[in-house]
Amino acid sequence: MHPKREREREKMDGVSNLPDEVLCQILSFLTTKEVALTSILAKRWRNLLAFVPSLTINDSEFLHPEEGKQDRQEIIQSFTDFVDSVLKLQGNSSPLNKLSLKCVTVADKYRLDGWISNALGRGVSDLALKIIIDDKVDNYQLSPKCFECCSTLVRLKIARGIDISLVGGGGGVSLPLLKTLVLDSVWVRSKQFEALLHALPSLEELLLSNVTWRDGEVTVSSASLKTLTIKSSDWLSTLSFDTPSLLRFKYSGSIVTNFKVVVDMGDLVDAQIFFDESHNSIMQLREPDDELFLYQKAIEYTSVWNLFHGIRNVQNLYLFPTTLELLFTCSKSFYRKLPGFKNLKSLAVKSDKDCGWQAMPLLLRKCPRLETLVLEGLMHDVTSMCGDFCDCIPRERKGCSLGCCRVKLMKIYGFRGTVKEMSMIKHFLYYLPPCLEEMRVYVEENNSPTTELENREVYKSVLEMFQLCSKRSRCNVKLMGLKSKTIS
Repeated sequence: MHPKREREREKMDGVSNLPDEVLCQILSFLTTKEVALTSILAKRWRNLLAFVPSLTINDSEFLHPEEGKQDRQEIIQSFTDFVDSVLKLQGNSSPLNKLSLKCVTVADKYRLDGWISNALGRGVSDLALKIIIDDKVDNYQLSPKCFECCSTLVRLKIARGIDISLVGGGGGVSLPLLKTLVLDSVWVRSKQFEALLHALPSLEELLLSNVTWRDGEVTVSSASLKTLTIKSSDWLSTLSFDTPSLLRFKYSGSIVTNFKVVVDMGDLVDAQIFFDESHNSIMQLREPDDELFLYQKAIEYTSVWNLFHGIRNVQNLYLFPTTLELLFTCSKSFYRKLPGFKNLKSLAVKSDKDCGWQAMPLLLRKCPRLETLVLEGLMHDVTSMCGDFCDCIPRERKGCSLGCCRVKLMKIYGFRGTVKEMSMIKHFLYYLPPCLEEMRVYVEENNSPTTELENREVYKSVLEMFQLCSKRSRCNVKLMGLKSKTIS
């Protein structure tokens, strides 16, 4: 382009007139390859890559989508040469805030170590790694030398294909400012993992997702940890918790043979529990035909009570359908009593047509300070034991568990306007004590299957019932989330 025309173009380009710091911040939202391509826009952009404080390097941009491209050595070499050139351009002394490195092809281990060490040496605070070298060889083993005396790292995410066992075993590893650690589909030994946690004195958030443990016993021990999320815990026999400062806890996965809560989670605010148990196992527990099976499950589910005893001081509890079912089955079959949730203010339960509500009476009697009750759906498996809470089966003292509650607010989600749902709502309003101030009923979202409320006559009758209930009781009943355009 003619120099004069280029100058005129730059004058007309308002973005190019922004300060370098602002432009580099804007470029931080692009991948590093896209940033490199901006250098052809004008002279003003040619050297900005050297000062961009955030690098997003993904080899799939070089190797895909053409089939077989990842097997061409010259393409692989072009990717590694590109990364080398970017790091060289920026220099070892140039500050770097964030590095996201995704490498899913064959790569030189020592070169990978060098890239990571370069970022850490430049003061990176946010590091995300996903490296898969080759299915035919071992996983990429992250070198502990990369993390020796790293005083700037605040957030670290290590994803699929990486073995971090060596990191935990490295005595020189020191991450004094690290607050967030995410381990997603990685390989690790328990002892090295525990040693790694001890090297993180400022850790506040820990996410363990589909971690492959090389041995069966794990202890999550951290005095500073505030948020813990565990997704799947296959191959574990013992999972212990020593987290006295924990505020938020989420667990989803299989039941570990032995849950141990070493120190009570006394300050716990939020807990979410989902036990991934099959419907067949649940049905076998309801009506066991094999004493040996029942005995084995009794031993296995003993740990469930250990976990709930450890979180008994929680303020807000969210339970999935299988968890609710197991709580009841264990209490009746294995003679275990639920702990008292003396601090619980909000209880949320997700419903499923294959799981029962038998545990609801037990839970409500253990929650003397409960103020908010949330039901995500009203459809559940009707059993002989749920009549104390719902309106499914007539029985003596029906609804007595509701009468002992002090619930002020009740929320019901997924309402579709069926006769059965209407009957259950009337039941709740009748048996809940006068302290209930408000009931919010949220209509099923529009992307769900057709609801009865799309019929104008049904919609009118529902509104009339809600108005009548509000008049007869002190409770303010509200129908929420229904858009007028859905009514034919």
